[in-house]
Amino acid sequence: MLQESAETQELRRLRQDLAAAFRLCHRFGWSESVGNHFSAAVSEDGRKFLLNPRWQHFATIRASDLLLLDAEDPGVMDRPEAPDPSAWAIHGTMHRMLPEAKVILHCHSPYAVALACLKDPRLKPLDNNTARFFGRVGYDLDFGGISDDETEGKRLAEAIRGKTALVMGNHGVSIAGETVADAFEDLYFFEKAAQTMVLALSTGQPLAVLSDEVAQATADGWAGYRGMAARHFDHLKSTLDAEDTSWRD
Repeated sequence: MLQESAETQELRRLRQDLAAAFRLCHRFGWSESVGNHFSAAVSEDGRKFLLNPRWQHFATIRASDLLLLDAEDPGVMDRPEAPDPSAWAIHGTMHRMLPEAKVILHCHSPYAVALACLKDPRLKPLDNNTARFFGRVGYDLDFGGISDDETEGKRLAEAIRGKTALVMGNHGVSIAGETVADAFEDLYFFEKAAQTMVLALSTGQPLAVLSDEVAQATADGWAGYRGMAARHFDHLKSTLDAEDTSWRD
């Protein structure tokens, strides 16, 4: 049997991790019918990337199902296996413009959506989890409905440039990360942070917002814990394996 090259092994691991992210997103109750999209760059320039097939439910995605696309290929949407037009326009453009954003996860998790629907959707530093994102959140409040326009991809890319999370007004959240584990960890904690803020607002009482100094110190303090993302993601993958290993196929 021929031994896999290091490049082939890395691509297989990336496919499996992204497939796991879809399954876990559904498990946490963040999937939405057969919509929403996750992607991961394969090439350093971001031009080649993995994307979920059009209208395949998150709960069924396997590593081999993921499409390998080229953001510079004009014929992608003319093929029978063409991706969702919105996913192609948004994720293809963002990967092309932001090669540093190796992984881009977009979903409509309940509390992130609730936050995005506020007149002022800014995430305020209230505790460890909300302060984790201090200075790391971009905002795009120009919602215009479902879009398959490349110009929206450009606008979103600029809004998240240099950030980790993007609150998309009246829509949802997108997360950019170096690895699938890093991005999923931020998606996990952003949903918890949004939940904290929405619940705190629901009391009708004034919010005890941390000072910028304390918030920044808290965000900086999280830097030393970034390694926990891989450990957490490994655990979550093991829970998938305990029930069904098909995501690895």
